[in-house]
Amino acid sequence: MAFSIVTHSPDETFQIGQALGRMAKPGDVLLLQGPLGTGKTLLTQGLAKGLGITAPVTSPTFIIVNQYPGPLVLYHVDLYRIEATAEAIDLGLDDYFFGDGVCVVEWPERAPSAMPPEHLLVVLEHIGEHERSFSFQPKGSRYQALAEQLRKAIDLRPGQKAGGSRPHPGTDPPSGGSA
Repeated sequence: MAFSIVTHSPDETFQIGQALGRMAKPGDVLLLQGPLGTGKTLLTQGLAKGLGITAPVTSPTFIIVNQYPGPLVLYHVDLYRIEATAEAIDLGLDDYFFGDGVCVVEWPERAPSAMPPEHLLVVLEHIGEHERSFSFQPKGSRYQALAEQLRKAIDLRPGQKAGGSRPHPGTDPPSGGSA
């Protein structure tokens, strides 16, 4: 079941990612779609913390793929500079999608046919200076379950659009960054 939430600060965006990280399993693929500055990398930083990764997570825009070791490896892919699906396919993305870690892809719309058919698409949008809208759109039974688990973790009722998320207390997001 798809659902949407609104965050009001970078802290809340980070905490949504952290909750996702706690729920992630090997082979999970999360596609993050949205304009520059909507919080894709900040969400990924939270996810990394939820996975137990201690290394600093940065945008792989110029490198394209960063790998972060932890209890589960995080593969952070940024397709912003990709101009054709063939370029994405040449990267060997299937190795990341179907590996033993969790794969996050920023800018998946640059190579839609290279994305796996089952995934969790997260569409991010600017609402205000610090407010962001997140639409979680699961494809496949694993991602339906993940979306439902996340929805419950942030105390949303089915079909409800939150005025703000209810992230878990006791988290410590990095300072700065986009909401």
